[in-house]
Amino acid sequence: MNNGIQASELRVVTDSPGGKDEALGIMSKADAIAKAQEMGGLDLILINNNSDPPVCKIADYSKYRYNKEKKAKEVKKNSKASETKEVKMSYKIDVHDYGVRKKNAEKFLLQGNRVKCTVMFRGREAQHDKLGFELLDKMIEELGAIAVRDGKAKKEGPFRLSCILSPSQDVLRAVSKDKRELEKGKKKKREDAYKEKQDSVVKEKDLQTIAVTTDVTEPDASDLLTGLGIGESVDDDEDVESSLDALLGSDDLTDDLFA
Repeated sequence: MNNGIQASELRVVTDSPGGKDEALGIMSKADAIAKAQEMGGLDLILINNNSDPPVCKIADYSKYRYNKEKKAKEVKKNSKASETKEVKMSYKIDVHDYGVRKKNAEKFLLQGNRVKCTVMFRGREAQHDKLGFELLDKMIEELGAIAVRDGKAKKEGPFRLSCILSPSQDVLRAVSKDKRELEKGKKKKREDAYKEKQDSVVKEKDLQTIAVTTDVTEPDASDLLTGLGIGESVDDDEDVESSLDALLGSDDLTDDLFA
């Protein structure tokens, strides 16, 4: 990148609004670096060292690396190692059983799997291998809309014939699309569950706040009287009456006088 590039002459490209790289032509490394600086302090990134001259791209390196890693993750996510399924049959298989084997092979192919079609022989039946090849050719032809043959049918020992079928590109694209839709559905489900959880947390906090604001203790009647000074005046009158009794003494005549 930049001055670390060894070649002195480079083919330079840059991003264009349409998404495709725009060719800027062949220039020296110094001119290419200067051009990158003119375009907003961008970097000169080597993207193909095997071409003549080497191809470099003017871009923001951090953004370029992020997009590259994102594409790699997307490819890895959408690519699934296909399994190889097998359907076995006799060269003299009847029509119904052949239809079952064909249906199974079709199901496996539509799932994105490879299918190994095998014709089995027993003992002297091996001399009829020509019929076995014809049976395989028939199945390959009938599954041609969704499958491609990986090489010719071949013998595997004296009693087996086989050929490999792979899903067509249209089938693989459909499988990848279905997988992406499934992943989107799972992601949306997780997001909805998270949002619902957050809403419940907020609702619970609101309920707690309301409970705290409404939890006010009712004032006691005696406390209310005390606050108004009524209780204290009654106690003071009783204290004055006790003091007069102690000073004058208490008898019936005095009580009648001050009654």
